Amino acid sequence: MKAFGFLSFGHYGHGRRADEPTAKQALRDAVDIAVGADELGVNGAYWRVHHFAMQQASPMPLLAAAGARTSRIEVGTGVIDMRYENPLHLAEEVGALDLLLDQRIAIGISRGSPEQALRGWESFGYTGSTDPRGADVARAHAAQFLDAVRGVPQAKRDTVNGTVMGGTPADSDDLRIEPHVPDLDRRLWWGAATRETAEWTARQGLNLMSSTLLTELSDSRGTSFADLQHEQIMRYRAAWREAGHSWTPRVSVSRAIFPIVSQEDERLFGRARQGSADQVGVIDGMYATFGKTYAAEPDVLIEQLKADAAVRAADTLMLTIPSQLGVDFNLHILEAFAEHVAPALGWEPSSAGPVTGYPVD
Repeated sequence: MKAFGFLSFGHYGHGRRADEPTAKQALRDAVDIAVGADELGVNGAYWRVHHFAMQQASPMPLLAAAGARTSRIEVGTGVIDMRYENPLHLAEEVGALDLLLDQRIAIGISRGSPEQALRGWESFGYTGSTDPRGADVARAHAAQFLDAVRGVPQAKRDTVNGTVMGGTPADSDDLRIEPHVPDLDRRLWWGAATRETAEWTARQGLNLMSSTLLTELSDSRGTSFADLQHEQIMRYRAAWREAGHSWTPRVSVSRAIFPIVSQEDERLFGRARQGSADQVGVIDGMYATFGKTYAAEPDVLIEQLKADAAVRAADTLMLTIPSQLGVDFNLHILEAFAEHVAPALGWEPSSAGPVTGYPVD
């Protein structure tokens, strides 16, 4: 493990209870957690994106705010649901964000997780999907987004009047999305929940953000979530080598990890060490495997995480945090992990620059 960060689901409520943050408080807490994490040397701050729900839905204002108040930490998403996105508008926003934050971004995109709205992307104006889960819309939007980011022209210059109004004359009749940032695609990730999607991700030249759940079962009964995820990572890296890309990618996994170093930790998470295990359930009409929660004293956590094949294989670990518990407690979790656990796993504290991936074996 070379880097670690936090992954926040950004939940909020109506603020009717003292422990229930409002939307405003959740956003401000998100920024404050990022600021505190930056001071601790944590490498990344990432947020889930969901629509029609009391969670973060429009990530760019949040990423810009967090990035403006930090100097080292990488900010990103895990993941933006491409079914709901205008790909050219997103390319403009990501390009501008990357320039403002000196390449401190890690933008995860994918088909997205199930939403509580029925075919909610159609309410955003994206109709015509023949897939009940909208995967065809997501892939089409992602393809145009990647083309736009990579400088492929997306429109023709208007030459009717022989002049260009309101800006610098274009160098070509073929217009690309601006701002264009060379190599911006190296800071883009795809969230993959299957081995097949991981291989597709490699062929697209994207970093791999292995999902918090895998929508497939192991070929061998009894194989753990970590081993199944490890296989996904190995297939991704093999596909990357086969594709012949000229740079080395990054791979991230996420885990719920709670070092128990105080009585409050014991009260909140002590039960999780009494038999937490992988779970299999049904989500979006498919079987899915969910990873277990890690909660224990630091020395026990170190041994457990060293035995997690996917954590060993990834260069970036995202800790899913209980953001509703507020800034101080979440920074306590991150500090405990940074001080007592991460160094034993090979962690390198954040420096003033973007994180780079491991060489591909």
